[in-house]
Amino acid sequence: MARHDHIPWEEYCYLDLKSNAQKQETSKRMEDPGWLRRHQALLQRFLSTSILVNVVHHMRKADLLNTREVGHIQEMGALKDKVHLLVEFLSVTDPHGAALQTYLQSSHLTEYNLITIHDSVVRPHKDALLQRLKEDQTFAQAGVGSAFLLIECVSDLQQREHDLVQVSVNRGAGPLHGRALGLDKLIVPLTRVSTAPRVTLTVGVAGSGKTRMVHRFVQLWSSGHIYPELSLAIPIACWELSSFDRLSVERLLRLFVPYDNVDVIIFNESCKILLILDGLEEFRQSLDFADAPPTSDPRREIPVSDLIANIVRGNLLPQATLWLLSRPGIGAKVPAGLVDRVTEAPPLSRTQIKNYINHCITNTLDVYTLSQESSSSQTYIPEDVSSQVWTYLNSQKPLLILTSVPAVCHIIVTTLSRLIKLDSDSTPLPRTLTEVYAHYCWPHLSGSDPASGGIRKPLSSLGRLAFYSLLRRRYTFSENELRTYGVDVPLQVGTLGHRILQRKQSWLYDSVVWQFTHTSVQEFLGALFYYVSSRRGMFDLFSESSVSWPRIGFHSHYRAALQKTNQSDAAAQGNLDLFMRFLSGLLSPAVTALLGGPLGVSREEQVTQRTTATNLLQNTVTGTGGDAVSMRSVTMVTCLAELQQGEWLRSVEEDLINCGLRGKLKGGVCSVLAYLLQVSDACTEETQLSNCLDSSSLKRLLPQLLYCSNLRMENNEFKEGAMELLGSLLSAKECHIQMLSLADNSISSKGVNPLSRALLVNRTLTALDLRGNNIGAKGAKTLSEALKMNQVLVSVNLQSNHIEDDGARALAEVLQSNRKLTTLNLQKNGIGPEGVKRIADALTKNQTLQDLNVSGNRLGDLGTVALAQALMVNHVLHTLSLQSNSVSDRGIRALSHALQSNRGLSCLNLRENSIGVSGAKDIAKALKVNTCLRELDLTANLLHDEGVTAIAEAMRVNRAITSLHLQWNFMKAGAAKALAQSLMSNTCIQLLDLQENALGDNGVIALACALKSNSSLGVLYLQGVSASKTGAVALANALVVNETLHTLDLRGNSIGMEGAKAFSSSLKNNRGLRSLNLQENSLGMDGAIFIATALRGNHQLTYINLQGNGIGESGAKVVSDAIKAGAPDCVVDI
Repeated sequence: MARHDHIPWEEYCYLDLKSNAQKQETSKRMEDPGWLRRHQALLQRFLSTSILVNVVHHMRKADLLNTREVGHIQEMGALKDKVHLLVEFLSVTDPHGAALQTYLQSSHLTEYNLITIHDSVVRPHKDALLQRLKEDQTFAQAGVGSAFLLIECVSDLQQREHDLVQVSVNRGAGPLHGRALGLDKLIVPLTRVSTAPRVTLTVGVAGSGKTRMVHRFVQLWSSGHIYPELSLAIPIACWELSSFDRLSVERLLRLFVPYDNVDVIIFNESCKILLILDGLEEFRQSLDFADAPPTSDPRREIPVSDLIANIVRGNLLPQATLWLLSRPGIGAKVPAGLVDRVTEAPPLSRTQIKNYINHCITNTLDVYTLSQESSSSQTYIPEDVSSQVWTYLNSQKPLLILTSVPAVCHIIVTTLSRLIKLDSDSTPLPRTLTEVYAHYCWPHLSGSDPASGGIRKPLSSLGRLAFYSLLRRRYTFSENELRTYGVDVPLQVGTLGHRILQRKQSWLYDSVVWQFTHTSVQEFLGALFYYVSSRRGMFDLFSESSVSWPRIGFHSHYRAALQKTNQSDAAAQGNLDLFMRFLSGLLSPAVTALLGGPLGVSREEQVTQRTTATNLLQNTVTGTGGDAVSMRSVTMVTCLAELQQGEWLRSVEEDLINCGLRGKLKGGVCSVLAYLLQVSDACTEETQLSNCLDSSSLKRLLPQLLYCSNLRMENNEFKEGAMELLGSLLSAKECHIQMLSLADNSISSKGVNPLSRALLVNRTLTALDLRGNNIGAKGAKTLSEALKMNQVLVSVNLQSNHIEDDGARALAEVLQSNRKLTTLNLQKNGIGPEGVKRIADALTKNQTLQDLNVSGNRLGDLGTVALAQALMVNHVLHTLSLQSNSVSDRGIRALSHALQSNRGLSCLNLRENSIGVSGAKDIAKALKVNTCLRELDLTANLLHDEGVTAIAEAMRVNRAITSLHLQWNFMKAGAAKALAQSLMSNTCIQLLDLQENALGDNGVIALACALKSNSSLGVLYLQGVSASKTGAVALANALVVNETLHTLDLRGNSIGMEGAKAFSSSLKNNRGLRSLNLQENSLGMDGAIFIATALRGNHQLTYINLQGNGIGESGAKVVSDAIKAGAPDCVVDI
């Protein structure tokens, strides 16, 4: 009988047997005594409210539940608790759960099947995933984090530029508005009113750890630590689908979850399914969401790219949750309307980089071990090596920035640590990225036997594979593809392939692919292959086919690479930027010294090639036209830096540091400056572009200024056109600027308009400095309207802008509604009592402003009284400056009364007013009860001895004031003695300023006596107090005993040689004084020598001023040399 023929009754017999087998299995399950307990969690998950009502009703009819038990079930709040109570009751009356199973099977078969088979599919799936992770050595060895950054969208920079260009531009920092999001929060609602995302997109540069985070997620879920409500998590590496031309949803899921009855779970709306698509950029076919034909048939086989597009659209598997992971450029191609949540793999912080260095060097062995003779003679302490690596990275900012990418960090750290352990004078530490990768790929070249291994042969295979795959944007390779390019698999230990290729395991089955340890390694090898081939190549190397345009000589090939890098199609995502950087870096002196010999490149040829490349790059940079400096132009400058042709760069950097760029920002200088903005130490804390910009240069630099955090553009005389440009800069969604100073730019009220519009949308700027402009009342009103809406700015400086009372009224309205502003400077604005009254009224309601400066206005007593009344209510304001406001005793009386009850003000500036003895006495009353004021400045008032004596008496009981300024107050010895008495009991005062008061020797002697017992005063200013040698001797004697005074200023007195001699003697014993100012004290040469001699025994002094003492130039040199010899760390002004 033919094999395909059937026995007539065969099918029916089989069906009967199968039916009997199912009945027996069902009967067996029903007799299982543990069924109820074992399926309790599933019953709680999959029984709906309506089904539960029916179940309870049926069980009551079957007398398995009584009326009281039914009542208890109905009284429970949550559905989960009701099911739990039902199981508790049934476990007594129906231990086997047979009645419940029978009812569910007959009335709710779908739910019954789901409950009974769910774990038989999920448990083996979890076990298989855990086993796969166990076999994956790269996951086991990797230290991975467990959080992403929640962001709004993929930025324009991420869509346009190469991964490492993005990192460099952002200086290794993550997104400004990123919010940490743990794996346990990745696919759940973040608020009570939000819904769970259907599609979550995670972007990150190559090597940022996306795949390892997927592994971590799968491990946690499979182990039951996160998302217990998730029935299936199905991870798919996108390269796994490259071998399929067409797939259906059913076949796709069967491939990755090959278990019977899996369809019951996947297509059941009650089950939560997570589909993870890792590495969208690894699809062989580009994803096309616009033109992919729609389909909702799960059995229909369609092209893989169309299948993924329909799944993401929700046409297929609409109930499934999707987690897509990709590099930013490809991830941005997923339509924003389909993505519910966007996250980003965070960069390594400086602390994490340092910790990784310690971990890498302390806990792991370098796989590129040194030869026995080079390693056995010296023992290395891991902490020392770690410290050297970290210190060196901090001196090479371009490398430090790139270490924020975990995979690149590993390459740089392992290379540096190996070279530091080598400790060879003939092999300097790498300064460029190309040097790092040359040492990483061929560590033997920096060893004792550089000729021990050839590098040309691997380039003909691995180099060709790297280069042409880079052009096709291919990053994973099958074993057959490797063999096609002449790469032997398995890879032999010690070979280049073994060092730079890594194996990737499939989730699907025992299928593997290979990839370079990082895409940058592929780009480096591709560049090296191109370089070697260009020396002898006769045709265009960008065509793998033998038929192409003739191209002879290195010059021709390098220019072709330059043109290809700058072409729009290749430059769309900067695909060849790093390739071009490596190609240029291979010509640098350091790299040619390392690779030139093994590659057979003569010294003369190296010089010729370097000159050729330098000229081509410089011509490209200077020839870049257009309105703005492009990233391509900055890439060309990066190539020059990699080539170590830095004269031009150093020249521009010197001008940047010395503010000498005025009139020079033309042609390629703007491109060089844009590069320096990323890497120069001069721009790390602050980008200083004052007195050098006009509208034209500002327009060219605008795209690069987006990524500066602290931008100072003062004294540039910006007109309305330039302000429009700045407005567009601050309005851009990628703006990183946090502090902006536009001081002294002659900005008018019209110029404020675009700035104000920008503040309505800007979310980064926290400090704005507009001092010294001319915005007037009209400009202040315009700015105020923006500040009412802006919830980011915390500091605004409007000093010297002529805003007057009308502008103050507008700003008062801001203070009533704005909840972010903490610092407001309105100094020198012609504000009178009416304007400040409005501000005071606003302060009674405002709960955020902490620092208000209204110095140099026309407040008078009326304005001061208004502010005093506000202070009775406002306890948030910390600093108030009323300098130069014609405040007299009347205003001070009200202010002092407020200080007696105010609990917030800690710093009060009353300099240069008209406060007399009566006002001083009112202040003294306040000081006796006030417990929060720390700094009080009464400089240049009319206190006289009587007023200061009153304040001194208050200081005996005050325990809050730490800084007291009484300069220029017509004090004499009597006041000084009163202050000295208070110093003997006061233990809080740290700074006392008595400059320019005629204290005389008697007053100084009294203060010196107090210093012998006072243990808190650290700073004492006694400039111009009419002290002579007598007072100086008293102070010197006090310094022998006093251990807390660290700053003493005696400028403009007459202590003479005798006073210097006394200080010389005391300094030999004193160990507390750090700064001593003896300027203009008639010391003479002898007095200066006394001081210099004393410093041989005192090394605590860090600053001394001996100017204006009649020493002369020759004497000054002798004294200065003597001081430096005795105290080399001491700064001397002489």
